[in-house]
Amino acid sequence: QVQLVESGGGLVQAGGSLRLSCATSGRTGSRYAMGWFRQAPGKERVFVAGISWSGDSTRYADSVKGRFTISRDNAKNTVYLQMNSLKPEDTAHYYCAAARTYYYTSAGQYDYWGQGTQVTVSS
Repeated sequence: QVQLVESGGGLVQAGGSLRLSCATSGRTGSRYAMGWFRQAPGKERVFVAGISWSGDSTRYADSVKGRFTISRDNAKNTVYLQMNSLKPEDTAHYYCAAARTYYYTSAGQYDYWGQGTQVTVSS
C-alpha cells in the first residue's frame, strides 16, 4: 500500500502562484510514476501533469503547459506541482496519484490516490 497526502492548496488571485506537494509513504521503495489530476464541481477528473519515477520524463495537459511544472524529490518521497500564472479556470480539487508503471493520462490507470487539496483562483 502507498499513502498519498496532498498539501499546499488555497485561495489565490488570478496571476498568482501556488505549489502543491504530495507526500508519499508506505511502499515507497517501489518505483511509482506519479500524476496530478484535478476535478472541478460537476466535471470529471482530468489529467494535469505526470512524471516518471526518475523524474527525467514529464507530460502536461495542454491547458497548463508553460504555466505548471511537476517535479519530484525521491529522497523526500515528495512530488510537487508548481502552478504559476493561475487562472480562474484552474479552480478545482487537485489530486495526486501513483501508478506502478507509467504516468498515464487516464485516471483509471492509477493505483493509489490522495484525498486532494482545493485550489481556488479568484478573478
